[in-house]
Amino acid sequence: MTMKFLKRFTTFTDMNILIKNGTIVTSRNAFNADIYISEGKIVQIRTSLNILEPVDRTIDAKGRFIFPGGIDPHVHMHLPTPAGFSADDFDTGSKAALLGGTTSLLDFVTPQKGQSLIDALIDRKAEANQSLCDYSFHVSPIEWTKSTEQEIKDCIDSGITSFKVYMAYKDSIGLNDDDIFRVMHVVGKNRGMVTLHCENGDEIEKLRNELAVKGKLSPEFHPVSRPAYTESESVQMAIEMAKITKCPIYIVHTSTSESIEIIEKAQKEGYPIYSETCPQYLLLDDSKYNGRFEETCKYVMSPPLRKLEDQLTLWNAISKGIVKTIGTDHCPFNLEQKLKGKNDFRNIPNGAGGVEHRMKLLFTYGVLQNRISYNQFVDITSTQAAKTFGLYPQKGEIAVGSDADLLIWNPKTENEIFVDNHHQNCDLEIYEGFKTIGEPEIVIANGEIKVENNKLVYESKGKFLKRPVK
Repeated sequence: MTMKFLKRFTTFTDMNILIKNGTIVTSRNAFNADIYISEGKIVQIRTSLNILEPVDRTIDAKGRFIFPGGIDPHVHMHLPTPAGFSADDFDTGSKAALLGGTTSLLDFVTPQKGQSLIDALIDRKAEANQSLCDYSFHVSPIEWTKSTEQEIKDCIDSGITSFKVYMAYKDSIGLNDDDIFRVMHVVGKNRGMVTLHCENGDEIEKLRNELAVKGKLSPEFHPVSRPAYTESESVQMAIEMAKITKCPIYIVHTSTSESIEIIEKAQKEGYPIYSETCPQYLLLDDSKYNGRFEETCKYVMSPPLRKLEDQLTLWNAISKGIVKTIGTDHCPFNLEQKLKGKNDFRNIPNGAGGVEHRMKLLFTYGVLQNRISYNQFVDITSTQAAKTFGLYPQKGEIAVGSDADLLIWNPKTENEIFVDNHHQNCDLEIYEGFKTIGEPEIVIANGEIKVENNKLVYESKGKFLKRPVK
């Protein structure tokens, strides 16, 4: 899909911006005050600010909320697969992110077999230098070698403190339990964090092959091949390893009630266990797999969409603070790529887009339906991700000294999501027809106005975020 944006401007850099009359909302408070921005930072927050130095732009935010810029802790831009790269690269994906109110992204570094983690990180940073958002990474060890421990330490020294392991996909990027244990031991010892894709890969392969033998190869059998227990059993295994290694862990895209129950129990016992979910698991269910291939294939993702009762559990877990963050697992593919699995769902590239819609969906179906408060909205979309991954208070906060990543949010604008009006570089849309209320009217990143009235107006590049150990 062709992306249409305004021409590049060169007058926004180092602007002094005064935002007046807005309602500032953080993860803890809401209050009326003015904000003064200079040299990319928040310099003053006070009622009725009078600035003596020149102000390049004054924004009247009366009737608007001011939120911290969104942080999506889970995206996959320009991901290589047998069906080709995912549809969004760092340029198109970051534009979609900004238009949706997300100003920082955490992507992934996945090395080739035999490639060092540091070399893979260098290559990935080169790919990411087209991003208009600030960015960092989780690094994925996909094998254990005699040099892996030192490579993990080198990554931490380079500002990467989180490491992603896959309990599925063992024929390509997944690790066996012994190697996951080794990764946790080293990362925990060096004060990092392990994030985990928790699915029992061996059981899933067995189920997939059994379905194939029976000729059950349409998308409706994708969730059948990945039942809830394949996630929850892996969550339990991950937590047991984390307890032994004393390594903080972060469960990505949590989707089932059973997993939440296990995570809550471990959290109550005092272990540093973090949980993320995604909008698709809050708003879509497995009925989407019934129908024509061209309609159902876009929902093939892992883990799959679950039951309505799982949605209710996840919303409740957010309100109780069990689920700390909302990522998107943004990884869209075009229909032509999905068609590679027309005759066998196992060949459909797994993934869907969402980075552009996350903030609006959570505001509409979370805040406005009284599932979460305004403060919780800020917490799950920005503050907790910053705290969890070593970016706070530079990111995820509205405070003097923090980066000026801010959303001027119009709470009343009504929109509807269609493939024809989204900005991700993909001809499929899993939220087709979803109505939303509220949107970021102005998006400021590092003190630069990048989006105004749903138009990208400034295309300066983002920066790599080097993160310290906690």
